[in-house]
Amino acid sequence: MKFLGRIIIHIIVNAIVILAASEFIKGFIWVGNFIELLIAAVIFAAINMFLKPIMKLFFGPFIVLTLGLFAILINAATLFILDKLTEPLIIDGYLPLLLATLLFGIVNLFVHWGTKSGN
Repeated sequence: MKFLGRIIIHIIVNAIVILAASEFIKGFIWVGNFIELLIAAVIFAAINMFLKPIMKLFFGPFIVLTLGLFAILINAATLFILDKLTEPLIIDGYLPLLLATLLFGIVNLFVHWGTKSGN
């Protein structure tokens, strides 16, 4: 049950961050409704749960060589995949992608710490 609760928290937080990024980052645009937002958040959570660990395993040497900076590119790639999979999300350029990646990373780091401390 704890696992399912963490997934639900991550989905809700990702939905909120999508809205916040569309509000504060120029070039990051959300044009969908609430249901589409929840679907996008579920897709993003699935990408982070299944595809991101595979990418980290595959690109592990690059992450080590760049002292972790390559992990930002992996996070950007997951957000780019979300952009391509969901029609209401429009990321117009590399700078909005990078800024949104940093925003998602910081928020999800705090959420991860918060859910981990609840054990």
